[in-house]
Parts: sequence; structure tokens; C-alpha cells
Amino acid sequence: ESPSNPTMEIIDIKSVAKIAHQHNALVIVDNILASPVLQKPMEFGADIVVYSGTKHIDGQGRSIGGAILSSKQHYEEYLKPFIRHTGPTLSPFNAWVLLKGLETLKYRMDQHCHNAFKVANYLSQHPKVEKTIYPGLKDHPQFALAKKQMLQGGSIVTFIIKGNNAFRFMNALNLFDISNNLGDTKSFATHPATTTHRVIGEEGRKKLNIPDNMIRLSIGLEDVDDLIEDIESALKTT
Repeated sequence: ESPSNPTMEIIDIKSVAKIAHQHNALVIVDNILASPVLQKPMEFGADIVVYSGTKHIDGQGRSIGGAILSSKQHYEEYLKPFIRHTGPTLSPFNAWVLLKGLETLKYRMDQHCHNAFKVANYLSQHPKVEKTIYPGLKDHPQFALAKKQMLQGGSIVTFIIKGNNAFRFMNALNLFDISNNLGDTKSFATHPATTTHRVIGEEGRKKLNIPDNMIRLSIGLEDVDDLIEDIESALKTT
């Protein structure tokens, strides 16, 4: 998974693929956060790429679906028999919705990234924010690698708020919805420790550097000044 959710770590796909292929192992990349617009893992040696079509590809909360990309040989040998025997076929309507989403994906991703960069830059300078994690910021520890693999920084901004103020901040948001979803035209705020990563436990989260005061923002297509104003207002309550 690159970038990773929610810590926004960047995996060197080319290096991983080189090591894996030396041992006859396949490389599978979860490309959901980057989207097919910003990152093309197969160009760096990945064998299989997976997507949640709900995120970014549809990007408007209308459908549930996914996609697996692989070589024709892998498809014929593994995917095709699995699909034939288990029947995980997308409904015609959901397929149509996702195809319509693909028509505007590039333009939406441009705006997602534009808004996310501005939000990340704002948060990185705020005195009540301990740390901002966004691949498009130069202070990201893997900025050079992100720039090499991705066209832009993506729609996800993760930050660590000072103190035990995560819930207070999130409850004060008005424009952002509280949701585990991401890659939508609407902006969402998520508290990973009690939602997406609750199941791995406190020790597991510590190993992954996911503290209780971490917040993940999925930046949508609203006016970015309105988003920043909402964040600023919520931070004032902490």
C-alpha cells in the first residue's frame, strides 16, 4: 500500500519488485490512495494492482466495487477461474457508474491535490498541530521518492493534533463529515485509532506510529478556503 493509510508512508515499489522477482514472488500494490491517475505501479515493476472503485474512481459515494489489474497470463491462470467459480461480478449499474467516474477522474484528482496541498501547508504551520504528514510537502521524509513515483501528493492529509483534542476537534467540524470513507468529492475526517485501525489494538497501533491524537482528512472538492476556515474554527475549540 503506497501511500499507506493513514501514515502516508511511501513504499519504493521498484526496489521491492526487484527483490521480490529475485525470489520468484509477485508484487501486489494497493493503489487506492494514489489512484490510477497519480501513480502507475506496473511501470515500477508491480505485477498486480488493486483498487477500491468506491474511492476516487467513483468518488461520489454512489457505488461499491473494486478492480484487480494483472498480466493476461495471471488473469487466465488465476483470476479467471476464481471469478468463474465464485461469481464476484460487478453489477451492470455499478460498472456504468464507475465508468462514468473514470471520465472525470483526472480533473477531480487535480482539484483534490490542489486542495489537499493547501490544507496540508496550513496545518503544517499551525501551533496546535504537532505534525502534518502529506507526501506533497517537502518536509515529508520520503518527499523525493513520492515525487519520483507520484505525479502529485494525493487527496489524503494526516496530522497529529497536540494534546488529547482529537475528538473535540472532529466534533467541532461543520463542513467535514465524520466518515471512514475517502477519495470523495465531499471532505471527510477520520479518527484511525477508534475506527479503521481499532482492531489491531494499542500495541499494534504503536508499532505502526498511529497515536490516539492522529486524524486523517480526506480532502474533497469544496472551496479550499471554506475547508481551511472550518479546520481553523475547529482548532480554536481545542
